[in-house]
Amino acid sequence: MSLNQSDVLDVIIIGGGLVGGLTALLLAQGGVQATVLDAAPILDESKVLGVANPRVLALSQATIHLLKTVGVWEKLARQMPYSGMQVWNKNGYGEINFGQASQNTPSAEQTLGSMVEPSVLNLAIQQKMLEQLQDYRTQVKVIRVEQGVGVWHIHLADGIELKTKLVIGADGANSFVREQAFIDLDILDYKQAGLTCAIRTAQPHQHVARQIFLETGPLAFLPMASLKPEQDGYWQSIVWTLPDDYAEEYAALDDADFTALLTRESHHMLGEVLEATPRAQFPLKARAAQQYVKAGLALIGDAAHVIHPLAGQGVNIGCLDAAILCDALLHDKKRGVWAHEQTLQRYEHRRKGQNDAMMHSMSAIGWMETTQLFPVVWARNFGLKQVEQHAALKDAFMSQANGLQVLKDTCYAV
Repeated sequence: MSLNQSDVLDVIIIGGGLVGGLTALLLAQGGVQATVLDAAPILDESKVLGVANPRVLALSQATIHLLKTVGVWEKLARQMPYSGMQVWNKNGYGEINFGQASQNTPSAEQTLGSMVEPSVLNLAIQQKMLEQLQDYRTQVKVIRVEQGVGVWHIHLADGIELKTKLVIGADGANSFVREQAFIDLDILDYKQAGLTCAIRTAQPHQHVARQIFLETGPLAFLPMASLKPEQDGYWQSIVWTLPDDYAEEYAALDDADFTALLTRESHHMLGEVLEATPRAQFPLKARAAQQYVKAGLALIGDAAHVIHPLAGQGVNIGCLDAAILCDALLHDKKRGVWAHEQTLQRYEHRRKGQNDAMMHSMSAIGWMETTQLFPVVWARNFGLKQVEQHAALKDAFMSQANGLQVLKDTCYAV
């Protein structure tokens, strides 16, 4: 695609990961070709698929639906559907179970969601963008983003300047677009870290995602696909939320001591932990942009919000951002307008309140599950029992988790 220096593009998306790529593909499906500026290189398929990523993303039914809509889902080389979820307290009596265990691969009707390695998903997104987009640029460094009269100017490290009516910041938690747009950020430091790795257990996961709340924080066992067919069903990705000092200590343990610790702390929920890959840790901070939009600019995904990984919803609410924004933009396009200020404000109104509520609720639940104050412990256990015993409450939780209700009034409704 050849551009003159004076050309004004309809939309530039900065960031070509899951949320940015999904946005570009949804727009392309609606007849709008976005220019995507991606800092990452073209991925090597053999390298990506030859190594198991120790982390997985828990994709909701809404996210899976959106990925199917743009033809990315069929490109995934591997993923692990889950048909059940189990949540309980180590020192309490409350427990919630959703769905059911499944010895075999669950059917579409049984599936609650799917666990996918970020690298495998990024590969599929990139392959689809290479097929569908006319102007997808990789290994691009954006050095300045500035607002002009009716346009935004995007300056690249190679000296190229691009102009656009709409810039979409999908460039992650440390968003350069957000910084350049002078949008302030509220940060809540949990003083915790997420410790993650892949593990192999003695007993199969049976397509159930498990989370146990310990005194130190929640420990999640998330089913993942195995590189070895004979071990399929026995590998999981763990995310263990810990105080910073505990995370440092546990990350430094040798494999034998770490697997023994994990076996003990998980209450042998899948028998002995037999094997663990090298551990990684990441700081846990909630971030919320004070606004999602300015004239001709919108933030989506982690550029707008980062929540506690407690419920694994961060990536899913980012994909819902993409769907709501694209639905609004494409609706305007049919009326002969593009990126109108009221349209962008409507996107912010629909998403910011929901996302902020999710962030604060995850923070509150995280505190409730680690405190030892008796009234809170009693209320926590009572609440879990009530949810487990009342189908309507469980259905409400599942409706919130699957994200489909958010898509109800859009062109992506199921």
